[in-house]
Amino acid sequence: MQKVLAVLTIVLMMGMVITRAALMKRQGVQAMNFGKIDKTDFLIPPIAFFYFYLIFAAAFNFPTVSKHEFFHSETIAWLGVAFCLAGLLFLLWSLISFGQSFRVGIDTEHPDKLITTGIFAFSRNPIYVAFAAILLGFFLIFPNWILLVYTMAAFWLFNRQVLREEEYLTGHYGQEYAAYCEKVPRYI
Repeated sequence: MQKVLAVLTIVLMMGMVITRAALMKRQGVQAMNFGKIDKTDFLIPPIAFFYFYLIFAAAFNFPTVSKHEFFHSETIAWLGVAFCLAGLLFLLWSLISFGQSFRVGIDTEHPDKLITTGIFAFSRNPIYVAFAAILLGFFLIFPNWILLVYTMAAFWLFNRQVLREEEYLTGHYGQEYAAYCEKVPRYI
C-alpha cells in the first residue's frame, strides 16, 4: 500500500505543478522559466525522470538497478507516507500562497511582487521544503542506496537553487527582502 501511495505522490506532485503552470499560461503568465539563467538546469529533468522510474519500478516490480534495501519496516514506510503527505500539503499551500507570482526558475524579465504571506510567513522556500519532505518519504518507503544518493544530491541541488534565488531576490527587492529574511527562516 505504501508503495502505491508513493507513486500517487509523484502523480499528484507533478500534476499540481503542471496544472498551476498551465492555468497561469492561459492568463498570459509564463510560469516556466526553468533553465533560462543556467543551461545546466536542463540536466535535471532526465535525472528526475529516472528517479521517478525508480519509484515506479520499486512499486510495481519493473526492472531496476538495485532492489537491495537497507532495512524493511512497515512502521518506517508509513512514516515515509506521512512525509509524502506533508510534502504534498506543503506544496499545495505554497502554490496557493504564491498566487500569480508562481514561477519555475528565476524570471528576471517579469518579476512579480515579493510573497511574504500564507506559508511564506513560515518558510522562505516552502516548495523546496515540500520536495525535500517528499524525497525523504520516498527513501523511507524504498530504503535503497540509489534513492539515498538521489535524496542527498537533491538536497544539495535545492540549496544551490535557493542560494541563486536569494541572490536575485536580494538584488531585486533590496531592503524589503532583507527584512523578510530577518523574520522568516530559509527552510523551516
